[in-house]
Amino acid sequence: MRPDEVWQRVRGGTRTAGVLLGMLVVVLAAFRTVKTGEVAVVTRFGQVTGRVLYPGANFIMPFVETTLNYNTKKITYETAPTEKKGLSNADYRDSPVDTNTKDGQPVDISYTVRFSVDPEKAKWIAQNIGPEEALVEKIVKTESRIWARNVPRNYSAEELYTGEGSIKVQDAIFEKLKPVFETNGLVLDTVGIREIVFDMSYVEAIKQKQVELVMIEVEKNKAAQEEFRKEQRITAAEGQAREQELQRLTINDALLRKLWIEKWDGKLPTYVGGGDTNTLMQLP
Repeated sequence: MRPDEVWQRVRGGTRTAGVLLGMLVVVLAAFRTVKTGEVAVVTRFGQVTGRVLYPGANFIMPFVETTLNYNTKKITYETAPTEKKGLSNADYRDSPVDTNTKDGQPVDISYTVRFSVDPEKAKWIAQNIGPEEALVEKIVKTESRIWARNVPRNYSAEELYTGEGSIKVQDAIFEKLKPVFETNGLVLDTVGIREIVFDMSYVEAIKQKQVELVMIEVEKNKAAQEEFRKEQRITAAEGQAREQELQRLTINDALLRKLWIEKWDGKLPTYVGGGDTNTLMQLP
């Protein structure tokens, strides 16, 4: 075979391979796999087409259409101090919210928001908000941090420190966020206050106050015990006095004669005294 013929064949094979490769690229570009727990909104030249792809194999127009993917499983947004962020498994992590209590104590709030994207509203989200990252930034982060800063201001530091107030705070934040999330295509699952960090001076003051309260309770218990013992002594003394009074009232001449008769052995006295106590007469 002449060299020019070999060259022609090589060129022809290269063209064929190029065509096949191009076709493969087109097919791959047209093929979209949507994972379980996701939906994808199709866009064409950046505009939302209104077509939503669900889990499985899907086809789109190659090089013309692309997709915005949204996670419809539970998504977690969490705030935590820098040293604790490495321990978090949250999908989106952020720093704590700093705020003040009703009585002016500074606190840092660490909380968790768990939510999911409503697949039926994925098209609206794509048209009005953007991709999932924008959704978290504009709605979840912004709204939750606003209320995490404002709600604690309705409670005193003592209420938040004891724990009862933190439950009220997370419930109030949930109620504030729920309608906002629904309006923006999100389903709110839970809001949880994980930690409220107080200034160390306040913590020390609270500890000292608790120590003082314990000491007061100890002294109260001592006083109560002493009062109880005092009442016992009074009760015992009163009982003894009543017993003596009853004995005094019941011992009379008739009782004494009865007791004397019960103890008499039947013998008459040997001597009987007359009116003059110095005169004694012996009986035979």
